[in-house]
Amino acid sequence: MAAVNGVGLSWPSKLTKTQTPKWGFSPSHRRCNPSSSSAATIRMTASVDEKKKTFTLEKSEEAFSKAKELMPGGVNSPVRAFKSVGGQPIIIDSVKGSRMRDIDGNEYIDYVGSWGPAIIGHADDEVLAALAETMKKGTSFGAPCLLENTLAEMVISAVPSIEMVRFVNSGTEACMGVLRLARAFTCRPKIIKFEGCYHGHADPFLVKAGSGVATLGLPDSPGVPKAATIDTLTAPYNDISAVESLFEEHKGEIAAVILEPVVGNAGFIPPKLEFLAAIRKITKENDALLIFDEVMTGFRLAYGGAQEYFGITPDLTTLGKIIGGGLPVGAYGGRRDIMEMVAPAGPMYQAGTLSGNPLAMTAGIHTLKRLQGQGTYEHLDKITGELTQGILDAGKKTGHAMCGGFIRGMFGFFFTDGPVYNFSDAKKSDTEKFGRFYRGMLEEGVYFAPSQFEAGFTSLAHTPEDIQRTIAAAEKVLKQI
Repeated sequence: MAAVNGVGLSWPSKLTKTQTPKWGFSPSHRRCNPSSSSAATIRMTASVDEKKKTFTLEKSEEAFSKAKELMPGGVNSPVRAFKSVGGQPIIIDSVKGSRMRDIDGNEYIDYVGSWGPAIIGHADDEVLAALAETMKKGTSFGAPCLLENTLAEMVISAVPSIEMVRFVNSGTEACMGVLRLARAFTCRPKIIKFEGCYHGHADPFLVKAGSGVATLGLPDSPGVPKAATIDTLTAPYNDISAVESLFEEHKGEIAAVILEPVVGNAGFIPPKLEFLAAIRKITKENDALLIFDEVMTGFRLAYGGAQEYFGITPDLTTLGKIIGGGLPVGAYGGRRDIMEMVAPAGPMYQAGTLSGNPLAMTAGIHTLKRLQGQGTYEHLDKITGELTQGILDAGKKTGHAMCGGFIRGMFGFFFTDGPVYNFSDAKKSDTEKFGRFYRGMLEEGVYFAPSQFEAGFTSLAHTPEDIQRTIAAAEKVLKQI
């Protein structure tokens, strides 16, 4: 395994037929070894001050001031408002490859990737060319198109649990649909979710949720009636005994357990060695369904997602982000006998005007084709391991308590000694220090998610030079804070 500062988790050397796991957390004095070809310490040959111009957000400030008069908080998704890190949100003008440029002309190495979809890089030329051709035929049909078949076949062939799939328009919508389906199939009302896991903003999931709810320090959201959450049970992530207790207390009432197989919405938190297997076992013993929310991890940890990587097959899976190649998309799928309950094949109703639209299908198809290329996940593993270890080494060198980890193209770090096994542990992180670090990195041309409680993402477009510049910037900023 590749050891990276923090939690001290370990997995067997082989979890799938084709991939060897390279991830983890470990105490800060250990070295990262993401692959035999990348174990050497990175030489910081790039200067973060090289050709650096004066950093200004004057145009962004003006635009955001106007936006606050037009939209709640000036944004259309809460974390974008920079509430938890302070300072001024940046207004993006364009993206390409691993870079973003704001309306003031500042350029950033981007580790958000539109919150995950940009795994092959922003504005990929092949994807853009395919979209241009598709747009000549129209942008939305509101009727079946052949592209839906193509992407469905690719998803089904890739993801172990999926025998049939339904496309929707967002991860939130996918999770709403899969929850209704699980209850319809089992004729049971209750679900178990985990503290800090975020499955979209549907009422039943806004109980101890992560992501923006955690970022803004909000309680369970106003406007969610008690009746909508009365059947939502919660447990700490990585705590199988808590799950066993819930099944014992609510015997015969639990329809499903839903979880992020790797938490990304409370910061990056991987599962303990035995956790996913134990959840799979207990759901089978109690005739409940296991749902993997792979909106974030799908096609990112492996081509078959976290379930391929860890060798654990759920009953149902939600997807999003990568399968739309940067366009709005979501999906849920699973065993044929369960999915055949979805209308019009069965009685469980769910519909969507833009579902399966030709643009999202096209972008998804061409993104997945690129991910099938040789060495894709080895590249992600190498650069992400170097990035994570480099930042944590810089933290140790400059005297900061930090821990973190990575799996393939997904990573994260906390300003705490750790270990971090769940959301309660994650909340021990020094969020004020993270805010100072964040703003410093922004001025050095590095864009992380503006929240301690969000995972980061790398892409095929990130280069060794990007990684070197980021680590050099991190060491400079960590010295200053």
